Amino acid sequence: MTRTLKLIAPIAVLSALAVPGFAQNAAIDVNGDGMYSYPELQAVMPEMTEDDFTILDTSGDGLLDADEIAVATEAGLLPA
Repeated sequence: MTRTLKLIAPIAVLSALAVPGFAQNAAIDVNGDGMYSYPELQAVMPEMTEDDFTILDTSGDGLLDADEIAVATEAGLLPA
């Protein structure tokens, strides 16, 4: 196995495990797109600031995707 595959495999597994959680957490993902926006998160976590969200949004696209949500949830920063 190449070094790249060794790094990608755990991420793929983590992503696969994280995706089903989105469908179950409709309280956050109101529009059902599988991602969390700042307004969606702030509705259930009023203490979340834009700066907090920006730190979690490592891709900088304005949405938390499966990987970003999984990392934040595992770190205890987002509800499971």
